[in-house]
Amino acid sequence: MTVIAELDIAAIDFWARPAAERAGVFTRLREREQPVFFAQPKVPLARSGKGFYALVRHADVVEASRNAAVFANSPAVSNPEPPGWVKHVYGDSLENMDAPEHTRLRRIVSRAFAPRMMARLEDDIRRRAADAVSELTAAGGGDFVELVAQRFTTHVVCDLLGIPERYRPQVLGWVRDTVQYQAVRSDPKGMLRHAVKNTRATLGLRNLVVRLGRERRRRPGDDVISALANADVDGERLTGMELGAFFLLLVVAGIDTPGHALSHAVTLLAEHPEQRELLLSDFDGRVGGAIDEIVRYSSPITQLQRTVVAEHELRGLRLVPGDKVVLFYNSANRDERVFADPDVFDITRTPNPHVAFGGPGAHYCLGAHLAKRELTVLLGELYARLPGIRLAGPPEPMVSTFNNAVRRLPVTF
Repeated sequence: MTVIAELDIAAIDFWARPAAERAGVFTRLREREQPVFFAQPKVPLARSGKGFYALVRHADVVEASRNAAVFANSPAVSNPEPPGWVKHVYGDSLENMDAPEHTRLRRIVSRAFAPRMMARLEDDIRRRAADAVSELTAAGGGDFVELVAQRFTTHVVCDLLGIPERYRPQVLGWVRDTVQYQAVRSDPKGMLRHAVKNTRATLGLRNLVVRLGRERRRRPGDDVISALANADVDGERLTGMELGAFFLLLVVAGIDTPGHALSHAVTLLAEHPEQRELLLSDFDGRVGGAIDEIVRYSSPITQLQRTVVAEHELRGLRLVPGDKVVLFYNSANRDERVFADPDVFDITRTPNPHVAFGGPGAHYCLGAHLAKRELTVLLGELYARLPGIRLAGPPEPMVSTFNNAVRRLPVTF
């Protein structure tokens, strides 16, 4: 077991270091012959663990993603793991399950992302994008995260689910409380202060969808809550708790992560004006490649955990049941073995086998298509109407071991 204390990527303090310094550490870790072990620091409101092996190479992340027989998502993909009572209160999330439970739930909830649902949502996405850009224009600039990213992605997910307009302000407030909780992870006292708000927000989000699910069983509509509440796949349907847990997953996968990606997109295109001009010279032809490069370069989700359930050898390292490994997508997406000039932002990069939506396998992000569509439509609307949008100050990053997020992004035009 190789331990490198001075490169402690498990410690929250590491993630407050400059981005270039952190990238240099991961470059050194990728050069190691075997994955490196890191002890688990004590974190408030989390389950203590013995530590984990860091999978930082692209090939290792892909292997662990594909091999569910060895690398399990259960009991939790977050690192550090939440206490055991969490799943009993909020329900167990799809991302924390393995076959056959995962197979059953994924088969049901995949209806939320069926082509018919996505086609129905298209007009809503365009309308919400136009509204978001209009609000930014009317404000004369300001915080892109608050004025555009959070509101736009929240409305899109609410439109998808069929959450009535009267609940939207409350949903947006709850979403902001969950984001604020993530933003204070580097401050134990701050975590405790915001934990109550986060718990109230999380329960509020879950209970709202459970309540709407009961209503839609009686009076179905043309929305995802109705589809999931009444889904009958081989005699199976979602329980109220499962429906609520799926919505909590959508808060991260459909609201939080695409919102962060949008903020990174605006930042990167402002910092690389030649890439912005290249994109705008043929938006429809280049936007797909631009989005892939934006999420590769920024890696909005930094890492997820797997638990070893069978003996396995990985690059000469013997793993045994009970061992934890953490898949660092930010490092895999900068692996020199896979990406030429990985630290260069290039929207024409091809091929671009990034793992920003998770590696290949059963747990590849169900909402990847929706996220890409959100980015495509919003960026198209934004740069068509405000092609001169630029940063009015440096982005304020969120210090987190889990995601690469922007707390505040001042823009002007």
